[in-house]
Amino acid sequence: MKLKYQTVNNLKISDKLLSFVNEELLKNTDISPDQFWSGFDKAVHELAPKNKEFIKFRDELQNKINDWHLKNKGKKVDMGEYKKFLKEIGYLKDVGPNFKIETKNVDDEIAKIAGPQLVVPIMNARYSLNAANARWVSLYDSLYGTDIIESEEGGSERYDPNRGQEVIKYVREFFDKYIPINGTSWKNIASLKIKNNKLIITKDNNEYNLLDENKFIGHRGDINKPEAIILKNNNLHFEIIINPRAFSAAHDIAGISDVIAESAISTICDNEDSVAAVDAEDKVVCYRNWLGLMKGDLKIQFEKNGKNLERKLNPDRSFISKDGKGLKLRGRSLLLIRNVGHLMTNPSILLKDGSEVPEGIMDAFITTAAALHDLKNKKNSKNGSIYIVKPKMHGPEETAFTNLIFNKVEEVLCIEQYTCKIGIMDEERRTSVNLKECIRSLKNRVFFINTGFLDRTGDEMHTSMEAGPMIKKGDMKSSTWISAYENNNVDVGLACGFFGKAQIGKGMWAAPDKMKQMITEKIGHLKAGANCAWVPSPTAASLHALHYHQIDIFAEQKKISDREKAKLDDLLTIPIADRPNWSVDEINAEISNSAQTLLGYVVRWIDQGIGCSKVPDINNVGLMEDRATLRISSQHIANWIHHGITTKIQVTEIMKEMAKVVDKQNEGDKNYKKMSDDYEKSLAFKTACDLIFKGTEQPSGYTEPLLHLNRLEKKSIQN
Repeated sequence: MKLKYQTVNNLKISDKLLSFVNEELLKNTDISPDQFWSGFDKAVHELAPKNKEFIKFRDELQNKINDWHLKNKGKKVDMGEYKKFLKEIGYLKDVGPNFKIETKNVDDEIAKIAGPQLVVPIMNARYSLNAANARWVSLYDSLYGTDIIESEEGGSERYDPNRGQEVIKYVREFFDKYIPINGTSWKNIASLKIKNNKLIITKDNNEYNLLDENKFIGHRGDINKPEAIILKNNNLHFEIIINPRAFSAAHDIAGISDVIAESAISTICDNEDSVAAVDAEDKVVCYRNWLGLMKGDLKIQFEKNGKNLERKLNPDRSFISKDGKGLKLRGRSLLLIRNVGHLMTNPSILLKDGSEVPEGIMDAFITTAAALHDLKNKKNSKNGSIYIVKPKMHGPEETAFTNLIFNKVEEVLCIEQYTCKIGIMDEERRTSVNLKECIRSLKNRVFFINTGFLDRTGDEMHTSMEAGPMIKKGDMKSSTWISAYENNNVDVGLACGFFGKAQIGKGMWAAPDKMKQMITEKIGHLKAGANCAWVPSPTAASLHALHYHQIDIFAEQKKISDREKAKLDDLLTIPIADRPNWSVDEINAEISNSAQTLLGYVVRWIDQGIGCSKVPDINNVGLMEDRATLRISSQHIANWIHHGITTKIQVTEIMKEMAKVVDKQNEGDKNYKKMSDDYEKSLAFKTACDLIFKGTEQPSGYTEPLLHLNRLEKKSIQN
């Protein structure tokens, strides 16, 4: 599809984007289209050359690192020499004096409430609304519908009363541990009522109070027959719904029909790894959804089970406090917007030299302009802040550049400096090893740091491509660098004053159907010191929220701040396999695993424009895949080809076999195009192969350049 452009000052702007900005984005703001475009024109022509210089510097550093490894081929890496070399080329920076971040006007959801963080593709309005509304999720439904509760009817559409009883038992036992009643158990209670500003629980004709009466904070309805009871623990809430007439309360003496858990405290609305937005048409879809969220009027109609439904944003929840006053609790997740990084350009706008606009700069101006509406109504950020998550920055010069971009954004949009807060994705090696200095460059804006194991591993492998063959993917999580990386992120954040002011986050739970395993394992993120961690769905958010009732994360962070700090030498230890002696079967199994998920993701991206999806792995376990998982898989196979562990011919044959597997897994999708019918003609298959066979030459091992190129080609064919 050929884009139509209009000339505005020194810019050529796509018709679709121009009309969206002029007629929708800026409507009812104090910024006119002329003011916006003249300011953007001036700023982007100042910023774009700097952006290019940073990308060029990345390439220069990579070439120098490649040369160093080639010169030292066959030798064990001498850490002293290696660090000296990295400092000489400007990769590793000197660490400056201690400091504390100075970010102001941060909302409680960031600073004071620890809890799950959802990540949602902003390109999908329905998913975005679901995520925004996932601040409150039925714990009963979440438990009943997942593998946490074991019963014969687990996958059945028919209600199983025994399974329902197991759900009730699970919740009551949880309450016994973390919101205990003084002198009895939550099991088989007869009623709940309020008397003298206290919650009274009756059981066996006796009355009881909570062991900690401060955990009861309010109710709805009559004090003698309340409709809902609100409990609070570790700054998170439960809402106990009392409705004896409800089907779900049929076997409950107290008439409790549901327990609603405060779940997704914050949500990242993602313009980056989880979307396939390659041109103005796609970008406007993303921007329009974000604008709707910021204005509060986003809604969508859809059909489900033969019914026409409408979804819109939930209002705040109203209660009566225990002293009889009105009480409101936030009805929605605090929304953050993830922009793209510094690498990619986009054809939506052409600059005066004919080059495409740096996409991250375009994102910065347009997503912030959308949030002007919330600065007026304060439905999202009560404190008047705009939260931007910025991924894939390489080192402190690039984080300082992000600061400069948002200085310009604030000038053009006439908002107070530092209104725009920045979340640093600590997912590139040069950021990890210079994290303190990266934070320093954004000390007035930073509101979060978050580790990204998959991207970080992809960059680890690409940066050290010439060092040798990498260990297996599954072994990466137990390697020296990864534990140092995860600890360093928390150590540096706490040392820089994040405690009670900003989020320290951990990564995604990628298996949305494995909730029992998540409940067992993901509590480790809290023990590691994270006051937020990523989840893939509202259900996962409600279940992961239970972890934050179990652990007081702020007490945990105080303990962690006294531990021995992660070592730079460990962080820089390259995960190469020392004289690997893997069998052919082992090698093929490793490649097959990566190839299958890689193909399963790419075929949706290229053919259908789906940027994030649950892709069945080689064992048919559904895993959430996005560009980060693609980066690690493609770089790993590329590394093994580069070092002769396998060959291009061998990998091609495996790719063809795995394409057949993926085709079979998708045979129920009417929009799916089989790759194995004609490998030569399948653009998706070609793209997947290119990601591997051209992997060593991709900038930082990123997948975006090839994905965007081929998706644009696919769209031109389709149109």
